Amino acid sequence: MTIADRWLLPDGMDEVLPPQASRMEELRRALLDLYYRWGYDQVMPPPVEFLDSLLTGTGSDLDLQTFKLTDQATGRLMGASADVTPQVARMDAHSMRHQGPARLCYCTNVLRAKADQNQGGRSPVQVGVELFGHAGPEADLEILRLALASLEAAGAEEVHLALGHIGIYRSLVQAAELDADQERALFDALALKSPGALASEVAASVRDPAIAGMLESLGTLHGGPEVLDEARDALAGAPAAVAEALARLRALHAGVAAEHPEVALYFDLGELRGYRYHTGMMFAAFVPGYGQALAKGGRYDDTGRAFGRARPATGFSMDLKLLATLGQHAPAGDGIWAPAAGEGVSEAIADLRHRGERVVQALPGQTTGPEAHRCRRQLVWRGGQWQVADLEE
Repeated sequence: MTIADRWLLPDGMDEVLPPQASRMEELRRALLDLYYRWGYDQVMPPPVEFLDSLLTGTGSDLDLQTFKLTDQATGRLMGASADVTPQVARMDAHSMRHQGPARLCYCTNVLRAKADQNQGGRSPVQVGVELFGHAGPEADLEILRLALASLEAAGAEEVHLALGHIGIYRSLVQAAELDADQERALFDALALKSPGALASEVAASVRDPAIAGMLESLGTLHGGPEVLDEARDALAGAPAAVAEALARLRALHAGVAAEHPEVALYFDLGELRGYRYHTGMMFAAFVPGYGQALAKGGRYDDTGRAFGRARPATGFSMDLKLLATLGQHAPAGDGIWAPAAGEGVSEAIADLRHRGERVVQALPGQTTGPEAHRCRRQLVWRGGQWQVADLEE
């Protein structure tokens, strides 16, 4: 290994330097304070858990993203957390056992063996909230409102909110009575967003003409709120669960539009992201200039069943690193430059720091000046006392 290679980081891993690290910490505090005001209590999951607990109920996708290692104390396989949500579900079901709704929030590093376009990098700082114990649309609406409030706190503008409901596709597939291979082929065709492929798979696998038409329509039921009206007609006669899902989407649309009329709403009734994990409403929030969702979440009822306590659950998560790049935030540069020595200067510096000011005291002999240390002001002796002045003065 050459000296030049020693500083290389693994692909997908990154380091956060000033002033971005300060921006992230500022945003972390703002978000956790926001969640506290909404009644959410912070939890801190462990960085690793035994694999059989960590992957319980999460499907194969998270398994592929999980770094695995052997616990030297027990010989059992452990996994590094690749997604905090299942851990928080375990806390609610097993460790806390709240009666009634439980609101939990978190902000912690996660580690992923691989990344994809929906999850971002391999070492995100995951921040989010989970609401357990309430199955109604009111809980889903609270999660949507809090996700939008989080993006607003981070400086997001022109938010586009994409909404779907996995129950629509799941109910239609169940009514079609497909075998595993047929369902997999249909799933792949719909996920490709290819009308031709979808029509071909539906024709080959679905015997009931009415259900076949409904499944095929999922490939075109995407767009603005008018899609909900189109779906009402296209899915008339569908199983009752489909009508319930559409009613819930209508309620969420009304709630978001009333409180956030500035948010552009988009509906995709054929969206299958998180099919093996989500059980109801799903959403993703986008802003121009970013190729991936800044916030994503939805309903994932009964994840805690494997821990002995099935509970309704809904929530969302974000990558703090990505959020911190939002907006045109000027680099932190409001520090005060203080001289290395002077009568009473130590007391003056201590007083400023006590009042919350950032003060950088010069060291004897150093050659860098205030600008290099993000200071736009200076501590000067004037009129018989130490005073803060702009550098230009």
